[in-house]
Amino acid sequence: MTAELDAIAQKMVADGKGILAADESTSTIKKRFDSIGVESTEDNRRDYRELLFRSEGMKKYVSGVILYDETIRQKAKDGTPLVSLIQAAGAVPGIKVDTGAKPLPFCPGETITEGLDGLAGRLKEYYDLGARFAKWRGVIDIGAGIPSYPAVRANAHALARYAALCQEAKIVPIVEPEVLMDGDHDIDTCYRVTEWVLKTVFEELYYQRVRHEGMVLKPNMVVPGKKSAKKASVDEVAEKTVRLLKTCVPSVVPGIAFLSGGQSDEEATAHLDAMVKLGDLPWKLTYSYGRALQAAPQKAWSGKAENVAAAQAAFTHRAHMNSLAALGQWSTDAERKAA
Repeated sequence: MTAELDAIAQKMVADGKGILAADESTSTIKKRFDSIGVESTEDNRRDYRELLFRSEGMKKYVSGVILYDETIRQKAKDGTPLVSLIQAAGAVPGIKVDTGAKPLPFCPGETITEGLDGLAGRLKEYYDLGARFAKWRGVIDIGAGIPSYPAVRANAHALARYAALCQEAKIVPIVEPEVLMDGDHDIDTCYRVTEWVLKTVFEELYYQRVRHEGMVLKPNMVVPGKKSAKKASVDEVAEKTVRLLKTCVPSVVPGIAFLSGGQSDEEATAHLDAMVKLGDLPWKLTYSYGRALQAAPQKAWSGKAENVAAAQAAFTHRAHMNSLAALGQWSTDAERKAA
């Protein structure tokens, strides 16, 4: 079982490929569809995700896809299970298994991610449906007096319990502790909080006997808050993120697939590229983006069948740029030439 888990984890961080986060909840994708004037029906959600899974970018640049409960059960218009489309493209199907962040008692403004109850049974069902990896997101906010010790510890413990249950079910866990970039904090505050969070997460993973070789880490980058008066250069983000990860992440972890966390498409690509270019890294660095891969194809598609090819081209372009970044080969010139 351990060899199977390790092989899947390695495939998820294959050179020049990354993970497509297509696990938006029904309420989240409704907001995305509202912004492009598309009704969020089950058929429209299926059609949109099907066009991504049938794209050239999917075959060339995507190693895995995180699905939502609805999507892992859906079939394409021609009756082919969407999971089969992902597998045919050479990618690994995955599944979001947490049930969202809820208020944490006695910790105003902070949350705990729920979904551990009954998880073992759900994982068995998802394995039978084709999932070979899973995702669980713990959310940590920075603000006045937060994060607190209870919030960091509780979310780290939940992530570790989830990861242990996944490995027991022959499913690779993506461990996603996200320090949000919503505040006005500077980059050094993000560094300190992310260091605290990651060290606590790996402590809990150790206590839960999670094998580092059979997991993938999905962290935030070290960036200033969106409302911060102090901006950071691409090189500063790259240097501080890599320095932090080297102090917190065991070298046997096969790979780190970053979340974009609200960065623009090109920012997320540029930051990843700069980190890879630093070299001397014990683990693979790649992407696990949602909005940073999907904003352009959603806009191009706008719910119209005649726009499918344009949407697929937009997705392939963004996936190609991030593939170049994961190889340390991206540049603004490459971005313009391929556009």
